[in-house]
Amino acid sequence: MQLSGYGLTLENLAEAARENAAPVEIAPEALARAAAARAVVTDILAQGRIVYGVNTGFGKLSSVTIPPSALAELQVNLVRSHACGVGEPLSEAETRAMMLLRANVLARGASGVRPLALERLVALLNAGVHPIVPEKGSVGASGDLSPLAHLALALIGEGEARFRGERLPARVALARAGLEPLTLEAKEGLALLNGTQAMGAVGGLALARLLDLADLADVAGALSLDALHGTVAAFDERIHAARPHAGQVAVAARLRALLADSELMQAHRDCPRVQDAYSLRCMPQVHGAARDVLSFGRQTLETEFNSATDNPLVFTDTGEVISGGNFHGAPVALALDACAMAAATLGGIAERRIERLLNPDLSELPAFLARQPGMQSGLMMAQVAAAALCNENMGLAHPASVGSLPTGAAKEDFVSMGMTAALKLRAIVENVANILSIELLAATQALPFLRPRRTSPRLQRVEDFIHSLVPPLEADTPLTPCIAAIRERLGEALDAAR
Repeated sequence: MQLSGYGLTLENLAEAARENAAPVEIAPEALARAAAARAVVTDILAQGRIVYGVNTGFGKLSSVTIPPSALAELQVNLVRSHACGVGEPLSEAETRAMMLLRANVLARGASGVRPLALERLVALLNAGVHPIVPEKGSVGASGDLSPLAHLALALIGEGEARFRGERLPARVALARAGLEPLTLEAKEGLALLNGTQAMGAVGGLALARLLDLADLADVAGALSLDALHGTVAAFDERIHAARPHAGQVAVAARLRALLADSELMQAHRDCPRVQDAYSLRCMPQVHGAARDVLSFGRQTLETEFNSATDNPLVFTDTGEVISGGNFHGAPVALALDACAMAAATLGGIAERRIERLLNPDLSELPAFLARQPGMQSGLMMAQVAAAALCNENMGLAHPASVGSLPTGAAKEDFVSMGMTAALKLRAIVENVANILSIELLAATQALPFLRPRRTSPRLQRVEDFIHSLVPPLEADTPLTPCIAAIRERLGEALDAAR
């Protein structure tokens, strides 16, 4: 992968975050832009001009002028003082994603760092030296100051890092990787700290997973519909052309394709039921609305991935260094909060389908899909688990972005809370993965009761795959391993439906 400051996608982020990812390279034009911007900073220093972020204090202390002899110390002090995170460390995947995003910002050539700083950050990523970055402590004001400070701390040989599975002092990790600590120069500490790359990394990876789960929700819903003797009539193309939201139209088409040639569907074509419950009939409207929100989230995040988000910015065409607020996380925070609500909605409607599969008053299936209802409880508690996860999602879906608390001596008087939004989205996505695993379990346990008729060829492949993990249950069994077995291989279940 080549970084240029432009064109980075959600798929690129997910790929670079993987263990043993291909090396990242810096585009030659990005290094040239970085050199040109650095020349502007060098000229400012040579002329003795006072410019925020170059030779002043920061935030509330921006009125303090720093002498040339103390500029390097100023940058190190900034990194050390802002490394104030708490909580569990980000995963290695999230840390790698954050490093990639920060490098892409520097590649834009508006930060004023030396090309060497960009090269060292990419070298750290390629060597698999992963700074220890506590996940909590950012309000998304001047960006993710604390998480990015922990990243910069490892870059200068302080703090801690993981290397080849071992947690080490960063200086030791760098040495084992054959790397030297970076010695910061004017503006470089600030350029490494300002920006939205922690919320972008955590939120971006969560969104990438959620987009797959949205596809899987269609598959699980189609299986449930067939097991419940539902009808495809509500997915008629004409209905959705009359209300042409893009996600709704796409989901209806997908459900028609997934259910094509189902023997179960054919068997009750002339049954007296006119309408299915909303959790079945309205899948295009609900899943589709969620998809439209996720599309907005993708667009917002990919714009942010390829933006200059530090402060001040260097403009080489005029030689100006201008202070602004591109570090503010509001665009990302609002998008992630919206995605969290969409994810919770996908989980909520799936839980209602699970209830219909297990409740004999709502289906033509045995109570709780037990072989001997009463003697056996079957999947009774699986719906209880799904309900618990949905309740947790209801709380997590409350938007973080409306909860500003002033920081920085009221200089940062309205903040985004974007990192909180990202962490909440991550938690909701994991819950939805479990809920959909439960729905896949329930639907595929229901279908054998309807033999000899079978579902569609595409969905039969999914049923066969799930049964390879959890065969039809003849007796009560602990369900936690069953759910976990499916959850660990959701990607393969989705592939089976393609």
